[in-house]
This record gives sequence, structure tokens and C-alpha cells, in this order.
Amino acid sequence: MATEQVERSSARDRLLAAANELFYAEGVHTVGIDRVIEHAGVAKASLYSTFGSKDGLIRAYLAGRHQDRRERVLAEIARHESPRERVLAVFDVLEQSCADPRYRGCAFVNASAEAPAGGVIDEAAARFRDWLRSLFTELGQAAGALEPELLAQQLMLAYDGAGIAVRLDRDRSAAAAARTVAATLVAAATGRPAGTSNRRKNPSR
Repeated sequence: MATEQVERSSARDRLLAAANELFYAEGVHTVGIDRVIEHAGVAKASLYSTFGSKDGLIRAYLAGRHQDRRERVLAEIARHESPRERVLAVFDVLEQSCADPRYRGCAFVNASAEAPAGGVIDEAAARFRDWLRSLFTELGQAAGALEPELLAQQLMLAYDGAGIAVRLDRDRSAAAAARTVAATLVAAATGRPAGTSNRRKNPSR
């Protein structure tokens, strides 16, 4: 029984790793299930017994992307004490992602491009977007924004714009520009000067 559980866990991990690589690089609609299975090196039965269908694998793939981004963002936020820098930490993580040559834009935007409304992709994207919007609202409120929901909406636009610019314009500086925009938005929302960021002074960066 223990051996069987290990084999199932291994097959799941290999399928998710293959899906993460192929779906993100080429698109969930382009990559067929046979390619994922071949890339993972597992039997087709393993996919269906583990995820039930391609939709189930897509759901798990997007949930993994969500979890990874959430963990990275929260870890970066935890490094800062200043409420303003905690807001901008979200953009620091985005900038790190955009600097990766393999960056191809937001996985949720890409997957949603041709997805039907109400499907697994739509649900996963909505879950991620709700989390990010709520996070910006909470961080904005802690920073002293008079209208934290409005600030969150503005920060979402800056965040989205950076990802699209990097993806479509091949402009990797867009993430840094979005961070500057975010700093200005936070300053305006809190009635405080934008000041100078201290992120470059941190030796751990």
C-alpha cells in the first residue's frame, strides 16, 4: 500500500511538473493531454486516476501557480515593516518574475484568453484575482489609504499592465515602471510624499 501511494504521489508530481512547463510555455488550449503524459513519462491511466480529466489537471496547474505566487508575495511582504513598502513588495515579486527569460505573462490571463465563461479556468482565475484584489485592499488600508478599495483597483491596473507589456512588448522594464506608478498611487491615496524606495539598499536583494 505504501509503495502504491508513493507511486501515485510521484505520478501526480510528474504530471503537474509537465503541465506547469508545457501549459505555461505553450498554452493550456494548445497542449494536448498526450503531450503532457509523454513529457511526464507516466501511463495515461495515471492522469485519469489522479486528476480525472484534462480539466482536472488544468485546475491543479492553476491552483499550483496561485499557491506559488501567494507564497512568494507573502514572504516578500514579511520582509518589510513599512506599510508602503509592503504594498510595493507585491510589485517586487512581479519584477523578479518578469526578469526571468521564461516569463510569458500572467498564467491566468493566458489560460483565460479562449476559455469559456464559468469553466475551471474562469473559476481559477477569479479565485486568484479575488485574492490579489483583497490583498491590495488590506495593504492599502494598513498604509492609511482613505479609499483602499479604489487604491486596490488602481494597483490591479498597474500590475496587469506590467505583465501585458512584458509579454506583448518584450519590455522587461515595465515591471519597474509599474512599481513606480504604484508608489505614486499609494502616496496619492494616503496623502503622503512618495519618498525614495529603500529596496535597493537591502543587501539580501
